[in-house]
Amino acid sequence: MTNHALYPLLRFVVLLSLVVYVVRQARKPDRWFGRMFARAMNAGHEGLTDWGLSHINIDSGFTILDIGCGGGRTVEKFAAITEGGDGRVYGIDYAEGSIAASVEHNALAIKAGRVLIERASVSQLPFPDGTFDLVTAIETQYYWPDLKQAMREILRVLKANGTLVVIAETYKGGRYDWLKWPVMWLLRSSHLSASDHHALFESVGYVDVKIFEQDRKGWICGMARKG
Repeated sequence: MTNHALYPLLRFVVLLSLVVYVVRQARKPDRWFGRMFARAMNAGHEGLTDWGLSHINIDSGFTILDIGCGGGRTVEKFAAITEGGDGRVYGIDYAEGSIAASVEHNALAIKAGRVLIERASVSQLPFPDGTFDLVTAIETQYYWPDLKQAMREILRVLKANGTLVVIAETYKGGRYDWLKWPVMWLLRSSHLSASDHHALFESVGYVDVKIFEQDRKGWICGMARKG
């Protein structure tokens, strides 16, 4: 192969490798580049998070778990709400980069003992039964390897009448799904419709299931209680 033909091939390989690496950061940020990626998610998901959380009332006495805490912005929001009460906020993630970014972002609240961030998987939550009043999962449910098992594990750690809220910026049948789904497919993500989300909650044993759709943005928020 001549140099004339080799250089375009090398450029393509390098570009493809870069794309694959960046896509993987969305799923599991590493400790170095991933920390920057996790911080960027704080700003990128702000509007989505605020819209989703607007559907629930959060008490200052709540014990809260944010699954897939990313850059730590949602944990920070919860810490601000619970600061005046006796609530506590926990954040977990399975990616080193996210944990590092979240710990850094919430350093003062962690030092004060109001926030705890740790590395863990949704498939095996390191908490006793009936610990939390509220569990949130924002832009993370796509990546859970076994959705039903994870939802059961969350149900286990919820208190009676506690709430799980799942928020996502794309879903099957939503606006822009045609554009976002190819990327989600590359990430090996689940692809659920609004009715699929409703059925998933009910199949695991949650009650009072509610699904909210933001049609203009193509966002979805699913929430349900532990009976």
